[in-house]
Amino acid sequence: MDRGRWIGALAASAIVALVLILGVTAPTSHQRSFATTDTLGPDGGEDIATYLGRARESLAERSASDGDLWALVSFHDQIRSDEIRGVVGDVRVSELRYRLQLDRVQTPVVDVQVADGDAALAAADGHAISKVQQLAGFDQRQDAIHEAMVRGLNEQCACIVGVIVRGTVDELEEIANQAQVRAVEALPPDAIHGWFAVRPLLPEYVDVAVVGPDDGDVPR
Repeated sequence: MDRGRWIGALAASAIVALVLILGVTAPTSHQRSFATTDTLGPDGGEDIATYLGRARESLAERSASDGDLWALVSFHDQIRSDEIRGVVGDVRVSELRYRLQLDRVQTPVVDVQVADGDAALAAADGHAISKVQQLAGFDQRQDAIHEAMVRGLNEQCACIVGVIVRGTVDELEEIANQAQVRAVEALPPDAIHGWFAVRPLLPEYVDVAVVGPDDGDVPR
């Protein structure tokens, strides 16, 4: 290799090394935002009192200057979809989390994304039914659970276990003060919709977030 090519190769290697070093030591904010996964809801096995404290703190550390925030609204008892507006007011409702509550039976949590507006909210139950009907049961018990959930949704069951909303800290605090609401947990203002995980706060999570027994009879 002649002197010119050798110098060119050496310079190219130095540039590559510099790029790698900068990429490791000084990641951009864009890289950081996608490397971190935000979560809403209690961790598995978490003490519920600890989670409720975390949820309250997530609002206390925010201010009006943060603008609109993504938040999970959880209830003392599950509610119907037509009761949501009476609880959360006029904030943007982005996602409903459905679950048929049965004694000693583990049922799936089905999430339904909703567009802005009350018409989309009113249509959400139908979308939930379609999603449940598409679930694959691996045995007769699972098939029976899915069928029971479809029946419940057709009868407008109290199947809403949580709601994802977007609002200001003042709006979220107002929601948190509603009698039906057990917790409102907000994400930081830079959280991106679709890039955070959600774990439901089930009504039966009294002391610890632990899945209960699954040996009860499934109604048919």
